[in-house]
Amino acid sequence: MMKQQAPGILAAVVIGGWLALGGAAQAGAATKPGARHYDVAAFVWPSYHPDDRAKIFWPMGIGEWETVMKNAPKFEGHEQPRYPVWGYVNEADRYVMEMQIAAAADHGVNVFIYDWYWYDGLPFLEACLNDGFLKASNNSRMKFYLMWANHDVNLGWDKRNADDAFQHKNKALIWHGGQSRAEFEKIARRWIEKYFSQPTYYQIDGKPVLMIYDLNTFIGGLGGLEAAKDALAWFRAEVQKAGFKGLELQLSMRKDSPRSLSAVAGDNIGTQQAVVEKLGFDSLTHYQFCHFTNVNRDYNEIMKDVVKDWTTISTNYTARYYPHVSVGWDSSPRTFGVKGAIVKNNTPANFEKALRQVKSFVDAHPNQAPLITLNSWNEWTETSYLEPCTKYGYGYLEVVKKVFVDENR
Repeated sequence: MMKQQAPGILAAVVIGGWLALGGAAQAGAATKPGARHYDVAAFVWPSYHPDDRAKIFWPMGIGEWETVMKNAPKFEGHEQPRYPVWGYVNEADRYVMEMQIAAAADHGVNVFIYDWYWYDGLPFLEACLNDGFLKASNNSRMKFYLMWANHDVNLGWDKRNADDAFQHKNKALIWHGGQSRAEFEKIARRWIEKYFSQPTYYQIDGKPVLMIYDLNTFIGGLGGLEAAKDALAWFRAEVQKAGFKGLELQLSMRKDSPRSLSAVAGDNIGTQQAVVEKLGFDSLTHYQFCHFTNVNRDYNEIMKDVVKDWTTISTNYTARYYPHVSVGWDSSPRTFGVKGAIVKNNTPANFEKALRQVKSFVDAHPNQAPLITLNSWNEWTETSYLEPCTKYGYGYLEVVKKVFVDENR
């Protein structure tokens, strides 16, 4: 184990023997003819940069790095704190993002899925994508797409108040995630004009992919299931008007259940499966293991249930299922005292086993895009990240490279 040490703000870092900030490592040897291509997509939590609106949660002005800096173990044997090898870098800086793109692409991560937010009529935390990724000189090495993180926001991001928020002692709500039809149309036009038009935007069969995080909140904001269906029909038409073949509408699922959803008070609108069919989602994935299984146990035990769910969902739903793997889970860095569920034994070696299982699943479904979603690139305060850390170094990235690059040449 590496000695854990809190890093400072880095001006440059060394990756694989080369100076990474502002540079660009070249990809390794070309893959052999007939080798399978995989779209390995990692979620990006775009909070690690200055943002004036975010100061209500992180007053130092450096985003959620402030929370990472204040992390400490909650009990004996707690594998915290975890610190980034690259330091507390500004991920809205194009030169920092050039380093991150190079590291991701060199290790087989070739798609970033950006958490995207809209509150009180304005976008939130866009700078990581707008000023970082889109201005990076080497962004052609990767694709990106958006997950609309349309959830409500309470005080859980604010470490000063997070313990009470996590324990529901303080139910203060900062922002509502639900949006009206008029607001949804503003949002959708922004997606089409600002992002779908980018040459690096990820598409499936010529259709830009847009993921929705919270199904209930989406429907509730629009006023019900029929209103949501009508809004999505309008959205699809607008995407086609912009010159695309259509829209690949994707959902971040929750645990499958026979229980009916309730998006509007008193409005039981059917099961998750029924609503997915009704709204015509094209594909499904997950955002985190904690959304559909018990994560307070050994990683290998978790994976047994996860693999079963991949098969069940892909069999029972009409929409295509793109399999998901999480690196881990431990959201206690966001609090002072609350610890919650914690994934155990999520070492790079066990993560490698999970990657081999997800690769096998993709190989067994050759008639759909070879897309795999990973949580995540940089969720430091949920302890589910690929970026190199002071505990495992480049361990997580190295096994991604081993499975999807080195063994696929």
